[in-house]
Amino acid sequence: MIDCYLPDGEDLNTLQPITREALAAWGGCVTHRPEGLYLTVTDGALGLAHADTPRQKPVVVDFLAGKARHRQQHGGGRSQAIAKAVGLAQNPALTILDATAGLGRDAFVLAGLGARVWLLERHPVVRLLLQDGLARGRQGQPELFDRMTLLDGDLSDRADALPEPDVVYLDPMFPERRSKAAVKKDMALFHELVGADEDADRLLAPALSLAARRVVVKRPRVAPPLAGQAPTYSLTGKSNRFDIYALRSISD
Repeated sequence: MIDCYLPDGEDLNTLQPITREALAAWGGCVTHRPEGLYLTVTDGALGLAHADTPRQKPVVVDFLAGKARHRQQHGGGRSQAIAKAVGLAQNPALTILDATAGLGRDAFVLAGLGARVWLLERHPVVRLLLQDGLARGRQGQPELFDRMTLLDGDLSDRADALPEPDVVYLDPMFPERRSKAAVKKDMALFHELVGADEDADRLLAPALSLAARRVVVKRPRVAPPLAGQAPTYSLTGKSNRFDIYALRSISD
């Protein structure tokens, strides 16, 4: 559990109602800056910040501006690698479970291309940030964000209670091998919060059991396959690759 900090000049009433309710259940916000990582209110959004870097902008889930918006508008549509990997080129009406939702960036791309996406996130702080971003996004693009539903929990524990999707998408956090200076500042905070998914291998079996058509795993280009299980085929880019475990046709 980390604290929520309300800086001078910020107002909880600028937050989305669902975020205010969640923060009340969290224990409210303090008015002194906590040590280490903390949640904070910034321009009507919930963010993640660190006391050691007070000048760095908080990490905010914002789908309507910045990199997320640019990727949606100029990312290449259904010809981009992630869309090919999940099969949206052949079937634009897929249902997808993003079982490692994180900050929701890939899920947003997939929903923007027409898929119905469930976002499963087990970390409570990340889930709170994501919930806030989805609520704000729904104010601007309700039709798109109505295709995105946030779920809490872990795939290994909740597989029996989850809807059966066409595709299960996995993007486990891989141990960071580059120097800290090379890591983007927002992702450095995210990495510090959640760490590497050391138990990621255990996600593949329930994903294969749950998916109706395929499982797609995003991996660093040179990383071994998840759980040591070779995929049906892979799509490889400059730094990442998508391992596809095909179960049946994506379009029948």
